[in-house]
Amino acid sequence: MQIGLISDTHGYIDPKLERIFAGCDEIWHAGDWGNYEDTVVKLKAICPIVKGVFGNIDGQDIRAEFPEYICFFAERLKVSMIHIGNPRGIYTATLNDWLRKDKPKLFICGHSHILKVVQDKKFNHLHMNPGAAGMHGFHHVRTVLRFQINEGKISNLEAVELGPRTAENFPSAT
Repeated sequence: MQIGLISDTHGYIDPKLERIFAGCDEIWHAGDWGNYEDTVVKLKAICPIVKGVFGNIDGQDIRAEFPEYICFFAERLKVSMIHIGNPRGIYTATLNDWLRKDKPKLFICGHSHILKVVQDKKFNHLHMNPGAAGMHGFHHVRTVLRFQINEGKISNLEAVELGPRTAENFPSAT
């Protein structure tokens, strides 16, 4: 199973994602989508199966389709996802409870705009944050992750740079 992982698009889907996520079985979005038509619709045109969670900037249209937190299996790998995770290794009490109960092997979040793939020894899971793919925020380089899952194992993990977050690429960026 090929996965494209993205977050913090803030209403912008880079045209390169059509090529980067070509062949993906699913695209997972870790929140802060932005405008529904500019993000969800475009991602579903690349890959019809799009899973995700809402972020703190998302409106009711996104929140109506995507929950705050999800836990699911992909190729026998238990995955949980929330937008605001643990930027400094500290989880909220609610998230601590969810992670203790669900015991995922892969935990995904967004929000920090910082690309991160690290083993969390406290919960014994792999923690992924794809960084930010949009033009809004403090990040300098836009990033996504792409990987495969086969029989509960992650392989061929790639961090893909989309290019700089600059006003030249997106004139309304601030």
